[in-house]
Amino acid sequence: MERQGVDAPPAEGPEREPRPSVESREPPQAEEGREEEAGREPSANRPLLMLEGKSGPYFSSLDSSIDILKKRAQELIENINESRQKDHALMTNFRDSLKIKVSDLTEKLEERMYQIYNHHNKLIQDKLQEFTQKMAKISHLETELKQVCHSVETVYKDLCVQPEAAASEEEQTHKDGEC
Repeated sequence: MERQGVDAPPAEGPEREPRPSVESREPPQAEEGREEEAGREPSANRPLLMLEGKSGPYFSSLDSSIDILKKRAQELIENINESRQKDHALMTNFRDSLKIKVSDLTEKLEERMYQIYNHHNKLIQDKLQEFTQKMAKISHLETELKQVCHSVETVYKDLCVQPEAAASEEEQTHKDGEC
């Protein structure tokens, strides 16, 4: 949309009366006051501007220019407001779009996270099963080891008891031989 700038008021043309110069814009009372201060009477042959009721062509031109400026200012304000409404709509759409994208990304992230959890759960389950099997094997080996230890203990006791019995018989025979 193309925005129009504020144009300058129309220039003086042949159909318009020339605007009064800066010097003649001063109110007549001030000129009269200066002439009275100087001790002179106001000159009657000087044209006085009519300030009462805005009846001169200068004031109608001024009113026209002011009306044009007011209309252009109002148009600019309306354009600014329309632009702000468009910006607001754009931001609302952007926010909604961003919410949808964030929601989609969150769902994808959550999905990926659950896939990783499932993978880790499978690994953990496999390791736990392997651990359970090894613990069962260790328990079985421990039972076998206890049996072997018990057998060795029994054999050792049997071996230890027999030499003592043989030794005590020898002592008996040895004692018997001395006698």
